[in-house]
Amino acid sequence: MSTAHQAGPAVGRPPASGPGGEDGRIRRRPLALRLLARPEVGVFLGALAVLVFFLIVAPSFRQGSSMATVLYQSSTIGIMALPVALLMIGGEFDLSSGVAVITSALTASMLSYQLTVNVWTGVIVALIVSLAVGAFNGWMVVKTGLPSFLVTLGTFLILQGVNLAVTKLVTGNVATDDISDMEGFDQAKKIFASSVDIGGVEVKITIFYWLAFAALATWMLLRTKYGNWIFAVGGDKESARAVGVPVDFTKITLFMLVGLGAWFVGMHNLFSFNSVQSGEGVGQELIYIAAAVIGGCLLTGGYGSAIGPVFGAFMFGMVNQGIVFAGWNPDWFKAFLGVMLLGAVLINLWVQRTATRR
Repeated sequence: MSTAHQAGPAVGRPPASGPGGEDGRIRRRPLALRLLARPEVGVFLGALAVLVFFLIVAPSFRQGSSMATVLYQSSTIGIMALPVALLMIGGEFDLSSGVAVITSALTASMLSYQLTVNVWTGVIVALIVSLAVGAFNGWMVVKTGLPSFLVTLGTFLILQGVNLAVTKLVTGNVATDDISDMEGFDQAKKIFASSVDIGGVEVKITIFYWLAFAALATWMLLRTKYGNWIFAVGGDKESARAVGVPVDFTKITLFMLVGLGAWFVGMHNLFSFNSVQSGEGVGQELIYIAAAVIGGCLLTGGYGSAIGPVFGAFMFGMVNQGIVFAGWNPDWFKAFLGVMLLGAVLINLWVQRTATRR
């Protein structure tokens, strides 16, 4: 298998037979068309346009601290959008990813506080729970043959109810207790929720994690056998199985990667705010999926990249904060997101048709 699923049909160099060294009937596609075949090109141009727009209409947007805020907002979306995008390339969805973030944070917080143990104990147990949720979703999908939309919708409802009910049962409230004075909190905060001073601007550590994860995901997709498996199972799982691709293993591990991302973002939320609201997370799964779609991932699977969702998340961050910096009514945020999503789908469709046109 190869990554041809990502870049569209390849056109090889024909044998030399004419004065110019090429068969005149078959020519190599122009560079512009080959660039358009990349799934991240459309969203890059869109992100550039949004950036220029807010730089013009919102003067405060040009400040270093403002850009740090935009990047921070983008990173909290982008870290989750990466595994969600990989799962979509593999041909599946996860509607439970938003509430799974809160499940992870609640697990770590309540376990640590109620048992009076080092917070790292809660962090490790939360990791196990998050991976188990992802494994359950993947196992249900591959063993039952049900659409991942239905399986993860069920998981979404289960986790949403468990988050609220268990939190009320254990704490007597809808939020967890403050764990900032517990052993291990300061060390965990440095890893998951610290800031770095760069030129007098506080830059959240999640931004660096986001970019590092994007680089790792890109390398995995383009340079490893597992990356080829992802494209293969997303393109045609039966054909992939016929040539020896471990389809079930690939899909289950992709769901577990979403669980891993949910754990990481959940830990960031917990150590940023010291406690967790049990009702949060609902609707975030649509933001993650939208960032991946805007980033060039097809809803049908088999096509996409890890870089595209980075720009997709960046667009979300820019719109979210740009509206505030421009002094507009923030109620328009969701409307902007809807326009961005529809625009991205249309641009992706045009890019694909243009890229495959000889």
